[in-house]
Amino acid sequence: MGGKTPFAWVARAFRVPGEERRSLVQTAKATAAAVIAWIVATAVLRLPQPFLAPYAAVFLVQATVYRSLRGWAQQVGAVSVGVLLAAGAGQVIPSVTVALGLVIFVGLLIGSWRGFGDSGVWVGITGMLLISYGNATEPILLADRLLETALGAGIGAVLNAVILPPLHGERLRAATSRLASATADVLDRTADLVRGGEVADGLDDRMEDVRSLVAEAEDAIGWTREGRYLNLRGRSETREEPLANLVSLWHPLAQLIDAVSEAAHSEQPFRHPGEHARGVVGDLLEALAEVARSGDPAELDRCRDLLGEIDHLLVTPTDEVTTSIGLGAMALPARRLVQRLRAD
Repeated sequence: MGGKTPFAWVARAFRVPGEERRSLVQTAKATAAAVIAWIVATAVLRLPQPFLAPYAAVFLVQATVYRSLRGWAQQVGAVSVGVLLAAGAGQVIPSVTVALGLVIFVGLLIGSWRGFGDSGVWVGITGMLLISYGNATEPILLADRLLETALGAGIGAVLNAVILPPLHGERLRAATSRLASATADVLDRTADLVRGGEVADGLDDRMEDVRSLVAEAEDAIGWTREGRYLNLRGRSETREEPLANLVSLWHPLAQLIDAVSEAAHSEQPFRHPGEHARGVVGDLLEALAEVARSGDPAELDRCRDLLGEIDHLLVTPTDEVTTSIGLGAMALPARRLVQRLRAD
């Protein structure tokens, strides 16, 4: 649990629309779904031993509406197969011990089918419970188990879809902010490296940070897309394009760092651009950092102008003509960065 104390965590959940609030809402909905499922199963339908109803309800309050509805179908299907398996074993195998072992073995094998997802284990568990409780030969009790599961799972899925259906906008916004900041920091440090010709402290570690944040960003985009499926609030969700654009910078950024590091470490003069060219590249990287950080359209225009100046240096004979190989190696990934960055 984040925060220094549980009280701080709860206070943040009420104060900030972030991860804490989302967890609190989902927990409250799971609790409400379990209680409602229990009340309906006991007071309305008067089912005996309706333990599967609240259990199914809790597990169907998933991280997205899509997962709740998919989970409902998977869980009902898994329990149904488990009930049929127990009924068949109970009818033809007189020994409870043998029937129990066979139902668990076959049920777990059947449950491993990927179509059941995480609910596959319920094929074997349901069969085991029915055999061990002695219900496998009682059709009415078998039907009750199916009804309890369908009831609980349905209540959980409906509650999750209707009451504050989960979205992942805060996760998307946080991932965007972290990746933009880390990318801008790497570009600033690389600009210093280009100008000074010395390896910047911690640049490799910063690149590993960016790599990790890119993976987190891709995960956040996936959750956000799934969160929109069948979601009544999906249209008001935060756009994912800014984060997707930042993710697309990873490969040209890594190529640029490699080109700059190779030039800085090279003992061959023609690999390392001259002072003026390094200054232009440094200015370009700083402007790119500002676009990544703030999305300033003026800075993006400046990036294009600086890129044009680099192109001019590459084709114009100067005293630094022998350094064009190193400059060209930096220009290509820099161009890709400019092309993929979008101003807000």
